Amino acid sequence: MKNKLFLICSLGLFISPLAQAKQNVCVFDLLGKAGESYKIMEEWALAAKNWGADINLIAYKSEEQADNDFKTDKCDAVAMTTMRSREYNKFGGSLDALGSVPSYSIAEKAIVYALDRRNAQRLTSVKNGVKYELVAISPIGLAYIFVRDRAMNNIDKAKGKKVAYLSYDIAQKTAIERINAVGVPSNISNFVNRFNNGEVDAVPSPAYAFKPLEIHKGLGTKGAMFTYPVLHVTANVIIKADKFPLGFGNKSRTWSTKRLPQSFKMIQRLEAEIPAKYKLTISKEDQIRYQKLLRDGRIELTQRGVYDATMMSVLKRARCTVDRTNFECSLTDE
Repeated sequence: MKNKLFLICSLGLFISPLAQAKQNVCVFDLLGKAGESYKIMEEWALAAKNWGADINLIAYKSEEQADNDFKTDKCDAVAMTTMRSREYNKFGGSLDALGSVPSYSIAEKAIVYALDRRNAQRLTSVKNGVKYELVAISPIGLAYIFVRDRAMNNIDKAKGKKVAYLSYDIAQKTAIERINAVGVPSNISNFVNRFNNGEVDAVPSPAYAFKPLEIHKGLGTKGAMFTYPVLHVTANVIIKADKFPLGFGNKSRTWSTKRLPQSFKMIQRLEAEIPAKYKLTISKEDQIRYQKLLRDGRIELTQRGVYDATMMSVLKRARCTVDRTNFECSLTDE
């Protein structure tokens, strides 16, 4: 009996440090610790104590650096935009597909579906021997096109114009090429600066960035925000599954789902704060042209393996549930 007790205690000496090890989480937020995304991660870290984790958040204003530190094992998890995290999970990473989520009601349905327990296997992947798992999705908001001159109000007038895009997202590059505009590779840290400084004529962005990045400087007195959304931006939390307690992913996704209404309420508040003088509605005819253009780009990217085909099918069903009369609902190529 004494030998057994000694063995158990000895094992405990080896096991307990592992169980108590902190999980370092790289968190990208344009505003660092002052940003809304970081604040959400603070809530997540506090909740994670109940799931057996001890989270240490590390704030980054550079998304590229956060991703690099995740890749080089300085962090056990990372919170960053879905567009950049797509390489770790294509299923969840396809939520931000071009024109696939035109409203917040569809966005909420799509995220709830993606985080459902039935999709647990789709949310894990193995890359270079490391098991990655998507454990949370947070909406950042619908992205709209901001232009320095509101006369650039249809696809034809975009020809030859310079548009900033995130260099690592092939989808944005494809969309810009389809309207015969000139893409200017950028990153999250400088894409709005280029717009404000007059280096580019247009930039896509969610309302989240309007105030902190001072987009009004680029709009001046002639600019506008077209209220037709080109995509819905989200952020993912990706973990190295072996660094976290068993069952952590399911518990985290349940928490993430419950928090969605609060996140969407915050986003809609930020959109409402953008002055009405900047907002411009394009014609119904141009809206359909944009929809068809984005749809064609989405189909091409799915065929090329950039987007997940299952997620594209799910998103189409969600759109057609909301608007059954839309022309795409009778088509079968997506």
